[in-house]
Amino acid sequence: MSKTTLFHSLSFHDPAAAMTFLEAVGFTRAAVYTDDAEPRRVVHAQYDWRNSGGVMFGSARADPGDGTASTGHGQCYCVVETDAEVDAVHDRAVAAGATSLRRPEDQDYGGRACTVRDAEGNQWSFGSYPGE
Repeated sequence: MSKTTLFHSLSFHDPAAAMTFLEAVGFTRAAVYTDDAEPRRVVHAQYDWRNSGGVMFGSARADPGDGTASTGHGQCYCVVETDAEVDAVHDRAVAAGATSLRRPEDQDYGGRACTVRDAEGNQWSFGSYPGE
């Protein structure tokens, strides 16, 4: 198995809530490093999406003036194995506090997909279509 080399990168105002959401939808915790002086501040975290990718994130910082404080603008598509899993992950996401933007539905190009928004405004799509 090759090592993942592409990660979605995000910042969160509430990284603890983000970790709860990520675990609810199927990501697994690979690493979380916090600030010794401020343990609720996440310096770096990695959550894996099966064996095919993942997200890296940390706590949003006060605006440093370089644009890195942005939160809530991410969009990500995560491939699941079956159409039934699309429905299940949608339900888990909503139970974990996400807002449903597009309920699970079959797609004209194949597969089934849904889209939710996490508490900070990032959009997460889950679908059984694996791409070409």
